[in-house]
Amino acid sequence: MKLHFDSKQEFQLEAIKAITDIFEGQSLNNGDFEFALTQSGVFFNENGFGNKIDFSSLENLVDNIQRTQKQNSVKVLSKKEILTNGWDFSVEMETGTGKTYVYLRTIYELNKLYGFKKFVIVVPSIAIREGVLKNLYITEEHFQNIYDKVPVTYDVYDSKKVSNLRGFASSNTIQILVLNIDSFAKDENIINKPNDKLTGKKPIEFIQSCRPIVIVDEPQNMETETRKRAIDNLNPLCTLRYSATHTNLYNLMYSLNPVKAYDLGLVKQIEVDSIVSENDFNTPFLQLENITRTGNSIKAKIKIDVLSNGGVKRKSVTTSGKKLDLYELSNKNEKYGGLKIYEIDFGNEQIELTNGIVLKKGETQGGMNDEVMRFMISKTVEEHLKKEKHYKDKGIKVLSLFFIDKVKNYREYDSDGNPVKGKIAGWFEEIYQKEISKPIYNDLIPYSIDEIHNGYFSQDNKGKVKDTGGETQLDDDTYKLIMQDKEKLLDVKVPLRFIFSHSALREGWDNPNVFQICTLNETKSEVKKRQEIGRGLRLSVNQEGQRIFDPNINKLTVVANERYEDFAKELQKEIQEDCGVDFTGKTKNKNDKKKVNYRKGFEADPKFLQIWEKIKYRTKYNVNYQTEKLITLAANSINRQMEETKRPSIRSITKKVLITDEGVEGLLVRDSSNDYFGIDFEIPDMLSYIQSKTELTRSTILEILKNSKRLNELLINPQMFMDNVVSIIREELHRLMIDGIKYEKIGDKIYEMTLFDDKDFEIYLDEFTHIVKDNSKTIYENYIPLESGVENQFAKDCESSEQIEFYFKLPFWFEIATPIGKYRPDWAVVFKGVKKIYFVAETKSADQELRESEKLKIHCGEKHFEQFENVKFRGPISSVPELSR
Repeated sequence: MKLHFDSKQEFQLEAIKAITDIFEGQSLNNGDFEFALTQSGVFFNENGFGNKIDFSSLENLVDNIQRTQKQNSVKVLSKKEILTNGWDFSVEMETGTGKTYVYLRTIYELNKLYGFKKFVIVVPSIAIREGVLKNLYITEEHFQNIYDKVPVTYDVYDSKKVSNLRGFASSNTIQILVLNIDSFAKDENIINKPNDKLTGKKPIEFIQSCRPIVIVDEPQNMETETRKRAIDNLNPLCTLRYSATHTNLYNLMYSLNPVKAYDLGLVKQIEVDSIVSENDFNTPFLQLENITRTGNSIKAKIKIDVLSNGGVKRKSVTTSGKKLDLYELSNKNEKYGGLKIYEIDFGNEQIELTNGIVLKKGETQGGMNDEVMRFMISKTVEEHLKKEKHYKDKGIKVLSLFFIDKVKNYREYDSDGNPVKGKIAGWFEEIYQKEISKPIYNDLIPYSIDEIHNGYFSQDNKGKVKDTGGETQLDDDTYKLIMQDKEKLLDVKVPLRFIFSHSALREGWDNPNVFQICTLNETKSEVKKRQEIGRGLRLSVNQEGQRIFDPNINKLTVVANERYEDFAKELQKEIQEDCGVDFTGKTKNKNDKKKVNYRKGFEADPKFLQIWEKIKYRTKYNVNYQTEKLITLAANSINRQMEETKRPSIRSITKKVLITDEGVEGLLVRDSSNDYFGIDFEIPDMLSYIQSKTELTRSTILEILKNSKRLNELLINPQMFMDNVVSIIREELHRLMIDGIKYEKIGDKIYEMTLFDDKDFEIYLDEFTHIVKDNSKTIYENYIPLESGVENQFAKDCESSEQIEFYFKLPFWFEIATPIGKYRPDWAVVFKGVKKIYFVAETKSADQELRESEKLKIHCGEKHFEQFENVKFRGPISSVPELSR
């Protein structure tokens, strides 16, 4: 198959023009370089031919830059800013939109318009180098047709063939040299040392003498002082920097950020299939997240199942020194009984437990890790086969890409050195056979299971695959194989459809027909979301090599072991940090913060004091209830209202990713669950657990459970059953307690006036903030921070109403103790009439349905204010007129 390229894509032409317009006014060289020595655009010295710019027209060059920036709607820099950045120019293009095509065509265009012939492409890694070489090869015929077969030579620098650089310098045709940054960044590199084969010259001098135009691919990886110095040492005429994720934007000339790319349909739409375990707290879970060292202190951040008031929650905790007992760290979760961390090893990034288990950073013990990975493979295969069937008549080959962090999970070796399937390969084949056997997929893929999946892994000198870091000589060969097979993989007659690769090999390669990406890491993936999805963002192609623009086809499904909300949050954060995109309404500018001031002297205002003196007293409460009544109510509620006890399961929730000016959001596509895993677990001491959460006697708890007639559900999912029972018992207990609650003042204990402190009182202004117009009626000088439209309207009405003499939003520290936590009432209001009435109010929307806990807290607030003479409590209300009803 031969890939076809569209030479008329407007956004790519704009990106090319953004660079070529910089040099407008430079004369075109049409003569013989050897004889026209002083002609603009070229010069000749002992080493050959090089590029040249007439810097005497500096003002014209600066004008060109500013005009181009304005045309492309990027920040227009001043002359001083431009010269400070030097002759470095940045182009920002989202992954998958043809960044490499753009800078390669820019080379041809610069030669056509201005006669420039010497170009150096600097890359940060083997993977990107191989990608550039592949693109030079597959675009050569395309560019030759556009540019009248202009002679071009491209080569990759090889330290064993430094004499080739003489040809780069002396040639009078377009020369493109690909250089890996690590091959010339250090003084000891061969390219920087005098060489006898080059008459004592340093090889780099042949590059320097040409004044090449240097193109930096992924410059964010070359921002260290050493690497920046190395690029400057190439003596570039100018430096063009291309990336989707710049660290620094030097003279930005063109920007195609992710929001624009998605909006214009230049990349695939994204769906995230979120695969997570649910109700899985029956076995001890432990994950090592990180190890840090500060001075002599080494700390490990781990994730475990912690007992809390709301049941068991999976949380991150920090261990160090004497805090090594997992039972104590989990708030006495009995599943961790006797289990401690024996050693925290900072050097090897691992911990050892007292039972001998060793966990490396990111690894997990317990939980449903294997079950989750199997389910992820299943969902990937399902999605693949659906698309394969749908796209078959359209001539579109479907590829699925699996990333794994341990090669042995896909391919192992027996004692004789023969390859055998790892657990992931075994799972895949089992799942694929099950799915492809369904009648709907008859004759869909006519190849054996051994032919349809394979791995791209680095190999040792014996041909055995192994884990690598992505930058070894072994990886060099792997990248070449991946790139060489790029078009081959697009052919429907080639059986391979499911590709397994090492996580370290993510960067620098992709394939337009990757429609599913699934990361099967046993350790937590540290790879950025944009890098992860970047392997499949490019628009797909058909069997003729023609690009497909149908958005109903171009959908990339990312199968992820995390909740969609976490994925979207991280993706949005990366887009903000990498591209400087300000999502309207989603991000806030620190400079927009406003200081909230209390009105000077309000503490002595009689209108304030007349209500404050009444409500400033603190109270305590007493409760009383009958145990027999609690047993009856709790048993009935468990029987009738408690939610179904469900088996531990794995849920798949697929959402379409929407990237807009508002941020990263999602639309639900489908939702499914699987709970048939046959997991065994121990039955815990149920009565002790419930007693620790409710403080009831064991006999009372037992009576409640027996009378509920649902005790058998304990065997389905012990932890879920116990937590649900605790929740119901607490609700009924709190309801009984609050029914008979009584408040009384605690002597002379009051809310001190000194608590009204506005020293650090800053807020972001939003649509709910009330801007004070008449501060004589409240304690606030300028703004009242509020949380809803109802509160905002209430404040406006209080300010404008002739019947309201004084009002203020009660501060956050004005709290009333209740059996179910602190209650904070909303407003204090003085109502004028025949007789003054003092109100404390709770505002809620008229159609807002209150949670049971909110209702109980409001009831407690009512009982609290009954202790204060002439103070009436109103709530919940939604408007000022409701105060007097």
